[in-house]
Amino acid sequence: MAQPVYNFPLQTSIPASKVEISVACRDLMNKDVTSKSDSVCVLYVCEFGSTNFVEFGRTEEIKDSLNPDFVKKFIIEYRFEEQQKLRFLVIDADSESSSIKKHDYLGEYECSLGELVSQGATTSPLRCKGSTQNCGSIIVRTEEVLACNDVLLIKLCGNKLDKKDTFGKSDPFLVFYKCNEDQSFTAVHKSEVIKNTLNPSWREMRIPVSSLCNGDVNRTLKVECYDWDSDGSHDLIGVCITNVLELSTPNTTFELKHPKKASKKKYTNSGTIRVEHARMIKNYGFLDYIQAGVQMNFTVAIDFTQSNGHPSDPRSLHYINNVGLNQYATALQSVGNIIQDYDSDKMFPALGFGGKLPDGSVSHEFFLNLNPGNPFCAGIGGVMHAYQSAIRSVALWGPTNFAPVINHVARFAAAMRDGTNYFVLLIITDGVITDMPQTVQAVIEASYLPMSIIIVGVGNADFSAMNVLDADNKVLSARGRSAQRDIVQFVPLRDYLTSGDNAMVQARLAKAVLAEVPDQFLGYMRRHNIEPPKQRLAPQSISSGPSSAQPSAPPM
Repeated sequence: MAQPVYNFPLQTSIPASKVEISVACRDLMNKDVTSKSDSVCVLYVCEFGSTNFVEFGRTEEIKDSLNPDFVKKFIIEYRFEEQQKLRFLVIDADSESSSIKKHDYLGEYECSLGELVSQGATTSPLRCKGSTQNCGSIIVRTEEVLACNDVLLIKLCGNKLDKKDTFGKSDPFLVFYKCNEDQSFTAVHKSEVIKNTLNPSWREMRIPVSSLCNGDVNRTLKVECYDWDSDGSHDLIGVCITNVLELSTPNTTFELKHPKKASKKKYTNSGTIRVEHARMIKNYGFLDYIQAGVQMNFTVAIDFTQSNGHPSDPRSLHYINNVGLNQYATALQSVGNIIQDYDSDKMFPALGFGGKLPDGSVSHEFFLNLNPGNPFCAGIGGVMHAYQSAIRSVALWGPTNFAPVINHVARFAAAMRDGTNYFVLLIITDGVITDMPQTVQAVIEASYLPMSIIIVGVGNADFSAMNVLDADNKVLSARGRSAQRDIVQFVPLRDYLTSGDNAMVQARLAKAVLAEVPDQFLGYMRRHNIEPPKQRLAPQSISSGPSSAQPSAPPM
């Protein structure tokens, strides 16, 4: 899950600074029968002027550990003049569902940001609702984030590491820790695991200098090398002490020492780590690209399958009246009103799928305005008009195929890989995907392109299969090919309809579905080493895209 900086509603004060919150837990309850808990910490913040807590973000999931040190940090704006209430909820992840209710509750801790900042570091017992049992403890540490916009790109390799596995070699990975003022250490980064080798070569790591040392390149760092074990009881291979200045020097070699072996006479080391290459670069943000003229191109695709119900029936998800918006229109307007501000010409292609066209053909990729010669709609208002017209002339049919509309936008994205354009596809649907293998393959291929996919589920269908596409915790793969990055965000609209106020529903929905787009955008740019243009780009039209992008009407 993406980690946006939270902006308190109705707030007019200027933030004094940004604070990094690090979390670790000790002696958590074990909720798993055959293994240990898979821990995640969820942070909630209390909305300004209310008593409601809203989710701010989540750490990564740490498998099989009752003593997790979470690497992912929370960056929050600190305001001295306000009481910023926080709630830390620790869960045992039991499924891929994003719903907290689907996971085991391990405990919680409430405090204010002011308390944390004044103490620097605190260890407190976790509280379990309705129980007095020992739920373990939570360690929360805060540090002001200084202005440091650099990133360390570093590639490390190991040599002659100790053998830790009985029937193999070792499965080594690295953990980086920064030194705190009290000489304790906080985990800030983990490498990937390299299986069955004593001479690993880890892929290049991209580590913000602010997280490593907060801008002080001489600040002490600790690097631990472990042999990975599936049950979470990773074996320490060795430790080295260094700093960012040394790590950024190519060909520097560090000895790994095991504390329990260091006193032995014939012991030299448990292997070495060498810097293959390293360099410092500027960490460009989302706005650096937008202000340089990079275009965000928005496309919407709407589900025209029969499961929505006939549009003339008030129970239909496509029912149109003069009183209010149906769920499709709510989702479209919520997301469209935000993203249209980043599109210079505000001319949007709008697609439908699963409908029977006036000529009798069934299409899983047709333009809502039914005009292949000029498929663009003027603003979100134009898209709404095209949708309302199409729902009266296109018969609801089926099945629910996503792959054609994903491939449609991907063809345009494939023609514009240079970082001048980025494409966002919003799919609004009421049902289960019927071409899942083809959709998975389409998403995997699209993950290599400048493209994101937002899926909003309307109605009360079972959307559990959507979590396969929204791969927050694992890499999507099929037919021997894996996604390059996570580009899908799924949100069920029903989770946001409880407030009653339509404006609040739209605001909360837009925030949820768009939260991951900036990080997905930056993920593409960074992976392809694309920097913001030095001179602002002139607006350009995507209508000059590949002619093969014209919709077709494949047979059912």
